[in-house]
Amino acid sequence: MTPQVEIAVRLGCFGGVLLIMALWELLAPRRRLAVRKGPRWASNLGLAVLNTIAARLLMPITAVAAAMFAESRGWGLLQQVDWPMWLKGALSVLALDLAIYLQHVMFHAVPIFWRLHMVHHADLDFDVTTGLRFHTLEILLSAAIKLAVVVVIGPPAIAVVIFEVLLNATSMFNHSNVRMPDRLDRLLRWLVVTPDMHRVHHSVIRRETNSNFGFNFPWWDVLLGTYHDQPAEGHEAMTVGISHLRDERQVDRLLRMLAIPFQKGTGGYPIGRGNDIERIDDDPPRDHTD
Repeated sequence: MTPQVEIAVRLGCFGGVLLIMALWELLAPRRRLAVRKGPRWASNLGLAVLNTIAARLLMPITAVAAAMFAESRGWGLLQQVDWPMWLKGALSVLALDLAIYLQHVMFHAVPIFWRLHMVHHADLDFDVTTGLRFHTLEILLSAAIKLAVVVVIGPPAIAVVIFEVLLNATSMFNHSNVRMPDRLDRLLRWLVVTPDMHRVHHSVIRRETNSNFGFNFPWWDVLLGTYHDQPAEGHEAMTVGISHLRDERQVDRLLRMLAIPFQKGTGGYPIGRGNDIERIDDDPPRDHTD
């Protein structure tokens, strides 16, 4: 697959899913929005554009190109076995998804990484653009981790394309502010992370924040003990975001969003400290950048 075809496929899927989910949010919203949509969407989408440009300029190679290079050199675990392409592809998607799950847990557990990841969690609303909202340094670090995982696994390049498209699409889907029948949500949770499932992860309550880390598939949360079914306060009444970051001008404006990780007193990190029912700002503030 040429870089031009890869870009066309990814952009087409991105635009299609974004449009579908945005229309679904208009027609059947799950929650009432807390802040003005226009400025917030402009900031979240602007950050996504900035991240795309930064990754293209600063990353020497894409994950798909890395897979092609590893395949040409015979690098990676899957390059050492003579298995059918479909089996290698399926295992590659599963392995990459597990890696993203573990990375997500790490970004909650390691203080300096949590500072970056807070930009994602600080959003005062939860909708399709939240799935695109990550600090630029987190995006670059995630890309570097993905390159390392690709070299170790040795996946077929087409499997990496499929995974990248899935990851982008499901991130927008499971962050969307959409209502669906409970029975459909229950059914889909066997196969994919749903908006109601992932919304729990964006709660201000520590026990809920430290759950439902999956992006594509729900199985890792179930198998590794991080699955949490429903928010204690219900989906309509729960508070999303971070308790001590409630100023719309700080957390939903592009330039100030980028500054969040570097501010003093931005709060402790959630995993491994404090009572599970506390909100995630209840830790004594610790500054890890000095």
